Amino acid sequence: MSDRSGIFSGDDPFAIAKAWLTEAETTEVNDPNAIALSTVDADGMPNARMVLLKEIEADAFVFYTNYGSQKGQELTQSGKAAFVMHWKSLRRQIRVRGTVEREDGPQADDYYSSRSLKSRLGAWASKQSQPLSSRAALVAEVAKVTASKGINPKRPPFWGGFRISPLEIEFWADGNFRLHDRFRWSRSGLLSPWKVDRLCP
Repeated sequence: MSDRSGIFSGDDPFAIAKAWLTEAETTEVNDPNAIALSTVDADGMPNARMVLLKEIEADAFVFYTNYGSQKGQELTQSGKAAFVMHWKSLRRQIRVRGTVEREDGPQADDYYSSRSLKSRLGAWASKQSQPLSSRAALVAEVAKVTASKGINPKRPPFWGGFRISPLEIEFWADGNFRLHDRFRWSRSGLLSPWKVDRLCP
């Protein structure tokens, strides 16, 4: 589109998202890759929470979690998700809506292995989203797992990635007098071409 400013330039929304995230890594104090992930339960009741985006692929976004957690169950049940990345320092945000599939192969193994040992053991110890009697009980479970799994634990079968393949990506940049710039990439299917629209602020 001819009136797109430089920060929106190009025909690949994933390249734009990567460029924005790279810029945010130099300006955000904490967790520039944090996303507000939204899911719905079986009754259609929405949920939202912050998670860390770990990879922007050529055509998808990937993060990792416990499959038995509330978000893991909701993602598996609905097969759909949405998220927002917001960078206050840049006054920009990205909104994504799309379909979801698990990433539980070698890519998930590699990411799990890259985490600190304590984080890897914690993934085994935590029954994420389940009631916990006390912090002491969690610490005791970590000690138990440490004794049984050793210093090189394999990835738990209940822990891995989710890949969100977007049907819609919207880029938002702050403008003077609330006249923000908004561009939406949308497509009818994952193999369909993108359509780009400028939206009213």
